[in-house]
Amino acid sequence: MSLFDHKVSDLHELLHKKEISVTDLVDTSFKRINEVEDQVQAFLTLDEERARAKAKALDEKIGQADKKGLLFGMPIGIKDNIVTKNLRTTCASKILDNFDPIYDATVMGKLHQAETVTIGKLNMDEFAMGSSTENSGFKETRNPWNLDRVPGGSSGGSAASVAAGEVLFSLGSDTGGSIRQPASFCGVVGMKPTYGLVSRFGLVAFASSLDQIGPVTRTVEDNAYLLEAIAGHDEMDSTSVNVQIPNYVGALNGDIKGLRIAVPKEYLGEGVDEVVRQSVFHALKELEKLGATWEEVSLPHSKYALATYYLLSSSEASANLSRFDGVRYGYRSPDAQNLLDMYKKTRAEGFGDEVKRRIMLGTFALSSGYYDAYYKKAQKVRTLIKKDFDDIFQKYDVIIGPTTPTPAFKIGENLADPMTMYVNDILTIPVNLAGVPGISVPCGFADGLPLGLQIIGKHFDESTVYKVAHAFEQSTDFHKQKPQL
Repeated sequence: MSLFDHKVSDLHELLHKKEISVTDLVDTSFKRINEVEDQVQAFLTLDEERARAKAKALDEKIGQADKKGLLFGMPIGIKDNIVTKNLRTTCASKILDNFDPIYDATVMGKLHQAETVTIGKLNMDEFAMGSSTENSGFKETRNPWNLDRVPGGSSGGSAASVAAGEVLFSLGSDTGGSIRQPASFCGVVGMKPTYGLVSRFGLVAFASSLDQIGPVTRTVEDNAYLLEAIAGHDEMDSTSVNVQIPNYVGALNGDIKGLRIAVPKEYLGEGVDEVVRQSVFHALKELEKLGATWEEVSLPHSKYALATYYLLSSSEASANLSRFDGVRYGYRSPDAQNLLDMYKKTRAEGFGDEVKRRIMLGTFALSSGYYDAYYKKAQKVRTLIKKDFDDIFQKYDVIIGPTTPTPAFKIGENLADPMTMYVNDILTIPVNLAGVPGISVPCGFADGLPLGLQIIGKHFDESTVYKVAHAFEQSTDFHKQKPQL
């Protein structure tokens, strides 16, 4: 039995009884990485020397009068679009292949304060643009449950590393489902918090009005601990909201009697596999046994979410990625003849096909003569999508449906068809457009591949989302299953 089979709270107790050390936890992480990383390919950069040095320093603090926080000494992996001081941050792109930041993202500062141990940086779709982690500029991460399948994306490395037992938990980012979708494919727990709850300072921007950092863990309880550590107002982020951060773990009391659940018919319609649909109904029966009630509802504008998302996110990406030009940092083409030639060749050689595709789409949507027809109209539809959620939450506590329409697909299966790939996020995208929180928890298997249940809550009501997720988790054993690598 690995130490990582224990919950954070159990490991915390073992640490402070001096039955284990932080060095033991870090050893567990690197031992497992040495065993399975050749198969899984989750990490882009490992920080072993500093991780071991920090573990040694933390071991000397164990037993001090002031009892440390629950995350003290816990090994964590970080998605490679979160800036880490003196630790390479590439966004899985050739254009940032040699970028070593001189500052930390706000979430990293919070993790340092909690005294976690950073194991390394995790693979992803380039600049978080993708649903399979096949768009990485460096390597192809594989699903620990079946190495011929994708782990999901863009936080594929974050989900695969946790599922494979390489780290206790990880951070990912979610722009249109990039935490929840890989969490579903890899059979782990992934939370996209309310927009503005977690600082985006130091998160390399894809689409600034949609991006949000969140935790990927083995259990709901661990997820709640990690979110509580990274959430909070940040003056360095103008979109950060100043709200009181509750004790999320305190909400995990299992009591969901009288809870009202909305189940959108659009989330169980055409394109959703029957095995996925049935897993949701089985989950609803479990929640009914615990005292909740559910009704079918409609989110009528969700059918426009996919088009709305790709217009808005691509437009914001075209603006955000204009900074990568070879002038100040990152890759620079060695063959340029003049300044304009350097711009063109640097971006042509540094960006992958998917990033170029979205930059071109976004630039078109923002261009003169098309702005009103595309970008402005998409913003109006986004408002209607948000209103749909607001209307449902007038009567219901949470919304429940599948996280993904299918289990994990085969590597290479959808790579040549961007539209099919985009549809994989159809159930997660509306949550980002509305800015509400959503979590994916394991809810079944199809041919040995995990399935995810998505629970969506009101703005800044992560506590209720966690309460429902934890109640379901404790009444099933899906989260206890592990891939056999």
